[in-house]
Amino acid sequence: MIRTALYPGSFDPPTRGHEDLIRRAAALADRLVVAVVVNPNKQPLFSAAERVGLLTEAVGDLPNVTINRFEGLVVEYARAIDASMVVRGVRSVGDFESEQQMAQMNRQLYPGLDTVFLAPSPGLGHLSSTLVREIAKLGGDVRSMVPPGVASALHARFGR
Repeated sequence: MIRTALYPGSFDPPTRGHEDLIRRAAALADRLVVAVVVNPNKQPLFSAAERVGLLTEAVGDLPNVTINRFEGLVVEYARAIDASMVVRGVRSVGDFESEQQMAQMNRQLYPGLDTVFLAPSPGLGHLSSTLVREIAKLGGDVRSMVPPGVASALHARFGR
């Protein structure tokens, strides 16, 4: 039986924290699907296609990782790809509380779906896409916070 894991997120933009989590999650499953969430209620900095491209550039060397986009409920996408687990990163107690609630709801909607929580690797727990966007927008150096392709894309987007 092939174990498929799903790592959904907005990844706007992908950070070193996302990259680290993807690399570690890839070791937990036979197949890892990284799914860029398309939320019509949000205005992302990068389009879904751009985020898929940035992630592909960052982790495309991993043979068991596929990067897609999706809309709708995570559990429906998980069911469609036959995932048995959802991978979620938790940086803080607040993250854990909200992720735990979501995990329980997902389990109710899709009883075969478990959630695996991964804490960030040392030195990455402070990273968030929101903070990275803000720093880049204000002209700060984000090269240590994001993969090289993302740093270039942010530089091009903000003209800095």
